[in-house]
Amino acid sequence: MMKHEKMHDEIYEFYNDGAEIGRLERRLGKIEFYRSKEILSRYIDGQNVIYDVGGGIGMYAAWLAEQGNQVHLLELADTAVAYAREHFVQTYGFTAETADARQLPREDTTADVVLLMGPLYHLQKREDRDMALGEARRVLKPGGLLVAAGISKYSTATWALSTYSDGNDYLDDDVFLNMLKEEISTGNHNRPESYCRLIAEAYFTTAQDMAAEIEAAGFSVEGKHAVEGCIWFTPNLDENWERPDCRERLLELVHLTEQDIEMMGMSPHFLIAARKEA
Repeated sequence: MMKHEKMHDEIYEFYNDGAEIGRLERRLGKIEFYRSKEILSRYIDGQNVIYDVGGGIGMYAAWLAEQGNQVHLLELADTAVAYAREHFVQTYGFTAETADARQLPREDTTADVVLLMGPLYHLQKREDRDMALGEARRVLKPGGLLVAAGISKYSTATWALSTYSDGNDYLDDDVFLNMLKEEISTGNHNRPESYCRLIAEAYFTTAQDMAAEIEAAGFSVEGKHAVEGCIWFTPNLDENWERPDCRERLLELVHLTEQDIEMMGMSPHFLIAARKEA
């Protein structure tokens, strides 16, 4: 996302204000981080050149570098890059620089793996998503791996329903309900001024539609995976996740259903794994 484009100021400011700091270490973010690493481990081993595009403060970059990969964090927000350099780069040995997912500062066919774990769900225009996918394809070696994250267009609605009770008036607020209607009907998430703590301007979709866009960009899809799956609305999820027996049960249910296309819409996030076609 290009910082000089006014339409993306909201996205840049959202992440430049530190939205990612600590997010993957608390509440549902812990499950997202655990499960995303679990899925990535099935596709990525050590000794890969990895471009982590839109990788935030470097949580995945640090983990992948620790596994023996040569990782380059290419992130939009200046403060996120500065945070990664201060807290992770020296310890884990990866590089971090600012970059636009649609214009990567890397040569052709130089990466074994490209992660798009955020950019595609912040680009509302199809042409922008195609540009990001085109750049990923350009820098990947033949047969290289792309892993892209999406957010379900039903994610806000299912969250609102899971918390709908006395004292929670989100669904009773026409402003919030109209936002949900737009997300479900168009995929576009535009937060109202009265809900400024929600995620910045975004594009929510389905796993099927994202996979179709990825295939149209010259990739062969290998897998679709629900990340949090159906467990995210479990009562007292934080406490249950910390209990080994409960976590084992929760993960068993996620593993059983994570590739069911019918389940994808219930999961806040999903991952698509694909290979660059020759």
